[in-house]
Amino acid sequence: TAKRQGKKAGLLEGERPNIFTTSIANIGPQEEITIDIEYQQTLRYDQGAFRLRFPMVVGPRYTPGNVRVAKFGAGGWSVGTEGVPEPEKIRAPVLPPAFGKINPVKLSIELEPGFALSELKSSYHPVAVREDGSGGYEISLKDGEVPADRDFELVWKPETGAQPQAGLFTETTKDGRYILVMILPPTAKPTDGKTKGLPREVIFVIDVSGSMAGTSIKQAKAALALAIDRLTADDRFNIVGFNDTAFTLFPNPRPADRMTRETAKRFVHWLAAEGGTRMAPAVRLALRGRPPAGHIRQMVFLTDGAIGNERELFGIIDDRLGDARLFTIGIGSAPNSYFMRKAAEVGRGTFTHIGDVNEVGVRMAALFEKLERPVLTDLAVAWPDGMKAEMWPERLPDLYAGEPVIFTARVPGAAPESPGAIVVTGRIGLARWQGTLSLRGGKATPGVSKLWARDKISGLMNALHENGDANDVRRQVVALGLGHHLVTKYTSLIAVDVTPSRPQGEPLKRRKVPHNLPEGWEYDKVFGGVPDNATGLDRKAGLMNAPAAITPAAIIIGSARGLALPKGATTAPLHLVLGAALLVLGLIALVLVRRRLA
Repeated sequence: TAKRQGKKAGLLEGERPNIFTTSIANIGPQEEITIDIEYQQTLRYDQGAFRLRFPMVVGPRYTPGNVRVAKFGAGGWSVGTEGVPEPEKIRAPVLPPAFGKINPVKLSIELEPGFALSELKSSYHPVAVREDGSGGYEISLKDGEVPADRDFELVWKPETGAQPQAGLFTETTKDGRYILVMILPPTAKPTDGKTKGLPREVIFVIDVSGSMAGTSIKQAKAALALAIDRLTADDRFNIVGFNDTAFTLFPNPRPADRMTRETAKRFVHWLAAEGGTRMAPAVRLALRGRPPAGHIRQMVFLTDGAIGNERELFGIIDDRLGDARLFTIGIGSAPNSYFMRKAAEVGRGTFTHIGDVNEVGVRMAALFEKLERPVLTDLAVAWPDGMKAEMWPERLPDLYAGEPVIFTARVPGAAPESPGAIVVTGRIGLARWQGTLSLRGGKATPGVSKLWARDKISGLMNALHENGDANDVRRQVVALGLGHHLVTKYTSLIAVDVTPSRPQGEPLKRRKVPHNLPEGWEYDKVFGGVPDNATGLDRKAGLMNAPAAITPAAIIIGSARGLALPKGATTAPLHLVLGAALLVLGLIALVLVRRRLA
């Protein structure tokens, strides 16, 4: 309605838990629009380090399946597939690299870790760091601004003796007390536990589709070669590769002797990246059959996750995994982290990211350490007598060496200072482990309620993979989204300027803003050929006609004269403020704000 009335309006929608789209209506000629988006997340703590990962580009997603025409748009065209009913919602045009880089980004970070640091670095971008004199740090990009073509990652480690063993962050609202808990269990030695020495059947699955071409396939092949060298004579293994089709090294898993390992490394050496990302057949192939008696099966998945049919894959993993465990290794500058983390969660494994070929040795060594140490299982939380807490996730996942226990809970009607303590129990190999945390004190932290709501929404959406009641899930997710002002699959945020700005009768022209191809990707392996040189006119044409996704179906993009973009498409500064709450990255709501510049 606002769009038709000529009013400026902004709509923020969630297409995936890690893909959000912003639509702006009625931008005038040469007008500049600023979009402010605030969000909140928990930080990852693993192997003694905190990591903040800030996605700066969404890689093109492959959308498999037969074309299914469900509805037609106003222009008369409809594009959809059986695997991904509305793939156009996760597409954005990609500018060919020959036309240069667009979408420059500036980062300004205020970090208050709450403890002394032994290391503070950015994994992939040079940064300037300044101490503020009060235990905090101000961080910015050394180059001032960079193109949005790869994810930004900030890593910081506490000094020896300053590592947190537990964290308690709370927020009290009219609905009760919300709690965020982190407890770090002790790390067991590799010699502890009954699983040490059990032979394994390891199925390596490697993505050799076109999106993996370039640096990604080099990283994946180097990681796989290291993993093959780590196999013992008691282990069995096989390799499954996939692009448009799935194929195996051996018809069935073979013992990991010297000859089979050498054969496997030659096989890996000759792998080349091209074609589509038909992942489902490869997962089915990897999970067929059962391991021999006395063997534990592990599936190690190396991919950038550039797919649009995540939900289908989660269902296959859940149905076929059995007693096996799935470990995902995210490859490249902009992997689909949502798919990688969720697949590992469904597969009772863990997620590792390799964003640079120089990281392969360190990251794979950390993964091997997890695989060779006992898993913390049978985790449970006991609350004080009489306290009714709604905890998410409802069932705590198994944890590997260096990973903390993290959960959120809502205690209806609880006072800001709840009495008593919670007790977390589990088993590390044959040994029983117990951790106790007082509910008194903790740090009052705005936004914990939203983290709890996000965790509950994630749990509810999981029910859809398990054939849950879709209508009931939708009802609950909508209530949580509205109650906590969150963008979900079923709720969006909108901002409208009450004053019309487009003259009556003036037509609108619709355009999608293109983005860069992720760093290290090869354009011709994803979309086909591209001119070697580009003039100014070519670049403008490229902006207007950039392809949108890897898909079997054709996509029609208008070519009429379009919106004149301001430098960098928007002048919105990005401010990330990290509070002293060890796990909370500040944000209260997702808000769209528009400013009209004179």
